[in-house]
Amino acid sequence: MSNLRNQVQLIGNVGNTPEIKNFESGKKVSTFSLATNEYYHKEGEKIQQTDWHNVMAWGKQAELIEKYVDKGKEVAIRGKLTSRSYETETGEKRYVTEILVSEILFLGSNESSFN
Repeated sequence: MSNLRNQVQLIGNVGNTPEIKNFESGKKVSTFSLATNEYYHKEGEKIQQTDWHNVMAWGKQAELIEKYVDKGKEVAIRGKLTSRSYETETGEKRYVTEILVSEILFLGSNESSFN
């Protein structure tokens, strides 16, 4: 069961055009937001609740995202939660929780999987 620790699986829609950064070392990183929707009924009315997730992918996954993913695309991702902090130019400390992608599945008419 050790492989179940810190594992996240989500299906959702990409909320923005993925941002791609290339480093001098040749490494590539992609970041984007992912919206997941849940529905429930309250007083006979169907309510949609949307949660937003920060997603980060490196290397091969980032290259695939750069080629095939755009705003609105439905994807399934598998990865792990990571947390980090950084300091803004004004000295403010910010904390970020992200999902680090290990596998992505492109959903829709041209369904394919890459890991």
